[in-house]
Amino acid sequence: MKFNTKTIHGGQHHEPHTGAVMPPVFQTSTFAQKSPGVLINGYEYSRGANPTRTALEDALASIENGSRGLAFSSGLAATDCVMKLLKPNDEVIAMDDLYGGTYRMFTRIYQDMGIKFHFVDMNDLDKFQSLINENTKLVWIETPTNPLMKVVDIEAIGKITKAKNILFAVDNTFATPYLQRPIDLGADIVMHSATKYLGGHSDVIAGALIIKDAELGDKMHFLQFATGATLGPQDAYLVLRGIKTLHLRVQRHSENGQKVAEYLAKHPKVAKVYYPGLENHPNHDVAKKQMNGGFGGMVSFTFKSEDKADAIKFLESVKVFTLAESLGGVESLANHPALMTHASIPEPKRKEIGITDDLVRLSVGIEDIEDIIKDIEQAFN
Repeated sequence: MKFNTKTIHGGQHHEPHTGAVMPPVFQTSTFAQKSPGVLINGYEYSRGANPTRTALEDALASIENGSRGLAFSSGLAATDCVMKLLKPNDEVIAMDDLYGGTYRMFTRIYQDMGIKFHFVDMNDLDKFQSLINENTKLVWIETPTNPLMKVVDIEAIGKITKAKNILFAVDNTFATPYLQRPIDLGADIVMHSATKYLGGHSDVIAGALIIKDAELGDKMHFLQFATGATLGPQDAYLVLRGIKTLHLRVQRHSENGQKVAEYLAKHPKVAKVYYPGLENHPNHDVAKKQMNGGFGGMVSFTFKSEDKADAIKFLESVKVFTLAESLGGVESLANHPALMTHASIPEPKRKEIGITDDLVRLSVGIEDIEDIIKDIEQAFN
């Protein structure tokens, strides 16, 4: 089954009792049993499983080519479940450019529990490999990264982690499975903030894990069930509905993102544009190899003035874009990472990575491209 068909039919079945094309919202906390411990179709209590959530989880597994999907109450809850696989003295190698909430979780929660983290640009494979030792249990990457749009060669990292028997997890939020399927390239676990492109309409908070190995999937389902960060049925329904138009939306996001990046690259006030679809992007060739059908709707840029005030003025002047956190909705959003999504990263670390005070991150929506470009143009003036 081709991907565009999978988004609608993958792992999905009509509701057996009524023939409903979309699964109902099973708004129930518990399920009747035939006899003590004898379940009806495997359902006991909605923290463990709920038919609406099951429909979503089956769809997630299908579109990412995994053996099991799990749906969580947020992207960070999904990340937290992965971290619960680790023990004190374990070590994690993570990309140096990460979503601020992920960095905060790693450094302010799990680091205090005795887990050691190394943050490195994994485009330098020699430096990455030099950090691997007998305590290395997990490699965590985003690609493209948030907010600097670095692209990591998933296949190259996957070969290294497989040879060393290290778990390899990829945050695929920016690319979505429409553009990139990390399990096919060697990842063991894929994470999504399903709040973003999978939901696609800025109306739900959700997270997802897709696991390659069935045994690991069972282990992670136990962690999800035992710690309780599950997704409610109404939210599961909204994400499942969003997935059915994922291919159409991300195609338009990518088309518009490419045009916005090309416009910004020629603008006299812009110093640098971060977008993997530009030929001068340092990882453009890797992006072409592993991203199919476009390069996504996320674009970041800085000002030639290097002045934070210019970034603030721009963000206060947009009209089609909305100044707000988050990304991946049908509407265009604009963000100041240093003051918003990445404020939890200490300033020296932000500057070391390249998250400057004049950096603006755009989530380019699916509006008419002429209106988007005109809005950017007037915000510069």
